[in-house]
Amino acid sequence: MPETTSIKHVASPLARQTLLDGDLTRPVAGGRPIRILPWLQVVKIGGRSIMDRGREAILPIVEEIRKLLPEHRLLILTGAGLRARHVYSVGLDLGLPVGSLAPLAASEAGQNGHILAAMLAPEGVSYVEHPTIANQLAIHLSAARAVVGSAFPPYHHHEFPISRIPPHRADAGAFLLADALGAAGLTIVEDVDGVYTRDPKSPGGEQATLLRETSAADLAKHQGTLPFDPVLLEIMANARHLERVQIVNGLVPGRLTAALRGEHVGTIIRTGARPA
Repeated sequence: MPETTSIKHVASPLARQTLLDGDLTRPVAGGRPIRILPWLQVVKIGGRSIMDRGREAILPIVEEIRKLLPEHRLLILTGAGLRARHVYSVGLDLGLPVGSLAPLAASEAGQNGHILAAMLAPEGVSYVEHPTIANQLAIHLSAARAVVGSAFPPYHHHEFPISRIPPHRADAGAFLLADALGAAGLTIVEDVDGVYTRDPKSPGGEQATLLRETSAADLAKHQGTLPFDPVLLEIMANARHLERVQIVNGLVPGRLTAALRGEHVGTIIRTGARPA
């Protein structure tokens, strides 16, 4: 009997411990994870800020991405726009829970991704769903220089019920994915030059000052509006790989190219990740 028990026993420091206890799991899980795709550049394209503007904004950014393909291997993620806000309005009026609103809004992010992938199809770029990104991204990127997907995290009905509007949207999803993959960087493409001391589009916006470099910890105390999901600041605090994120203006030709080449052309936000 003792021999049978010893044969079936698997030694593990977590065998008799709760995985919710940080003090107990830290010796096992506290190390830096392996970077799965360290050569990958993740680019998040704003839905409302870029895609909703139509051809005048989409065609130049598509042409810029097309020229970037020989230099980088890209995971391009798209956000949702005004149609998602309409869905939120109708869903809230019907009393739908936040977990039902999340997949509805995510469907528009996917539609924007299909549009972008169709524009880049001559270069072999295609749109893939979340399971493919999770399991087969590497082989897709060995066949093409870029892949397009939805930036919304697939929480869907498991979304955190901490507000009536899904808190984890496109910016949060793009960061979670880039950090999990150990990507080389994340660039968020919006319609502003970066983060300002106050909303530059609001009354009195001419007094706004661009923050060229800041940190997630400092922005957590920021009183003004932010050009990304507020929950992203909490996620950045727990980053394991990405040490910084750059927000650039996609309406200015060349900004995305410069950012991917390592230039400082927007707002750089330092995360909580420790240097390697």
